[in-house]
Amino acid sequence: MRSSNPVFSRRGFSRDTGYAGFNAPPQAGGPTATPYAGANPYATNPYAQGQQSATQAPPQYTPQTRPMTMDDVVARTGMTLGTVIAGATVGWLFLTENLGFAIGAGLVAMVLGFVQSFKRKPSPALILTYAALEGLFLGALSGFINDLPKMNGAPMQAVLGTMAVFVAMLIAYKTGIVRVTARFTRFVMIAALGFVLLSLVNVLFMVFGGGDGLGFRSGGLGILFGIVGVVLGALFLALDFKQVEDGIAYGAPREESWLAAFGLTLTLVWIYMEMLRLISILRD
Repeated sequence: MRSSNPVFSRRGFSRDTGYAGFNAPPQAGGPTATPYAGANPYATNPYAQGQQSATQAPPQYTPQTRPMTMDDVVARTGMTLGTVIAGATVGWLFLTENLGFAIGAGLVAMVLGFVQSFKRKPSPALILTYAALEGLFLGALSGFINDLPKMNGAPMQAVLGTMAVFVAMLIAYKTGIVRVTARFTRFVMIAALGFVLLSLVNVLFMVFGGGDGLGFRSGGLGILFGIVGVVLGALFLALDFKQVEDGIAYGAPREESWLAAFGLTLTLVWIYMEMLRLISILRD
């Protein structure tokens, strides 16, 4: 699955090229083509049902899987987010005063995220390990921020804000207010690339120049930058919703629901981090 997350990338539902892999004509009698892609990417693989030509030899095995459903996506996403929450609870209770360990856990989680991004198949153990380590980092960081002067309650506000963004974007997507097209996708990806590059440049200036770097994370400019980060996260949620919808419509195998859960988790973590940063700037 190609990631809708600005930091990580994951492969598409298909084994072909193109965004989300839907680039051939749609199945007969199936759903119509998406505005930016064409076809059932599983029309020629063993997961597709009844799609082989009369001259094509049948596969030499019986696939032990079925197309993924929305229930699969919800269940896997619940497991992944539940693991993040469990890790965050441990981090909050035991690692608030040991941020070095928590930062190490966050870096390992990032590496695991990249590893999963480049794997051809999802690894539930890898995804859940990533979620646990990411949770440790988020919990410790959130507890540390919560203990700072004027910051009590900021993490809970960030959680509520993240939930509000998720619900609002889901409603906007389902009602058609937000439509995912090729142009929409290109815009979001380019904007995210610019955002990440500016963030990296700001970090470099902070490391080598001291202070707040270019000022992207403090003051009025920091507030504006934080709002842009939250909006980008919301737009990436729309891309995630579209990938899930297309995967179900075109018969992606059940295992792909782990990748959908992974992508949604990455995006929600992104939104939470930007929301927490924004609230911290506003309160300071």
